[in-house]
Amino acid sequence: MTDTFLIDVPHTDGTLAVIALSGDFDITTAPAVRARALELIAAGHPDLVADLAKVTFCDSSGLGALIGIWRCAKDADGSLTLAAIPDRLSRLLDVTGMDTILPAYPSTEAALATRQDNRTSASRSATA
Repeated sequence: MTDTFLIDVPHTDGTLAVIALSGDFDITTAPAVRARALELIAAGHPDLVADLAKVTFCDSSGLGALIGIWRCAKDADGSLTLAAIPDRLSRLLDVTGMDTILPAYPSTEAALATRQDNRTSASRSATA
């Protein structure tokens, strides 16, 4: 049974957007997640942070959506970063080897702080 599923975009800043998911991320909800992420990329936010703290279940369709989003972000010179990954999804990423491709952080705040640090370092290098 699918919990009520929500997709929220609580933060956008330049090329960056946070997409927060809650509920079951499965065959029923994965297409909507992918569509919303692609809308964000098309709107000029190719660097996505997926906040997964409230994901209660993720099947292969959810994993496939994350891979598709990662590819589309990469094609737009962007990235996909995962935040607050639930244990079961973390194991799925580990078993499939996607944990080596998708950077992950314990919280959305940690992911955003790292991205900010990277932007600050890049702007310093450009002006040096």
